Amino acid sequence: MSILLTSDIHLDPKRLDIAKAFDHFLATTARECESLYLLGDIFEAWIGDDFSMPFVDQIKSALRAVSDSGVAVYFMHGNRDFLVGQDFCNDIGATLLDDPTMLEYGGQRILLMHGDNLCLEDVDYLEFRKMARNPAWQQQILSKSIPERIAIAEQMRNDSQDAMSTKSADIMDVTVSEVDRLLAKHQADLMIHGHTHRPNTHKQADDKQRIVLGDWDKSLWYLTLDENRDELAKLIKQPL
Repeated sequence: MSILLTSDIHLDPKRLDIAKAFDHFLATTARECESLYLLGDIFEAWIGDDFSMPFVDQIKSALRAVSDSGVAVYFMHGNRDFLVGQDFCNDIGATLLDDPTMLEYGGQRILLMHGDNLCLEDVDYLEFRKMARNPAWQQQILSKSIPERIAIAEQMRNDSQDAMSTKSADIMDVTVSEVDRLLAKHQADLMIHGHTHRPNTHKQADDKQRIVLGDWDKSLWYLTLDENRDELAKLIKQPL
């Protein structure tokens, strides 16, 4: 059986087309694999595991059905859903992963990341990331009321969109030397990440490889790993 990896779905009540496609993906394709890796930004925003609404509850139920079917589900934080906690993972039957995480499969060492900390040129974002991943800062946010957190998330989203509109495309892409450094540091053969919304396969230094997952804005993207195929990794694009 194969392993599936996906990221940057950006589930949002305003995009029911994406939610419908994800639900179908979980009910069909995801049931045929042995492991499903969700590598961040699965949600457009996450304000805490204690928040509930029908849209979120339906997604959690669909994910729980996948894990209950015998598929191992893994979740990694992204830059949009960094407040996902252990309670959410318990609810869906998933294992919460560190970023990065090493996966050994098909005779290769595979480094899994969300990808946001590869963009070294985006200095402003990296400063925000450092703050947002601080447990004390997170606890301060989670101590606020639900309405307050909703307002904060909306402001963060607006600020992010404003910042992105003024940045060049190169600034928001990965720094290739950082990719090479991490591949060498972890003695990995392959890196898989999302975040940049630029699906592709890249050759890195020393014949190593990097595969970038796509976002689900216009199409759904996922990667299959199958050690029984001639080509271990296959990046797949399907219509929503």
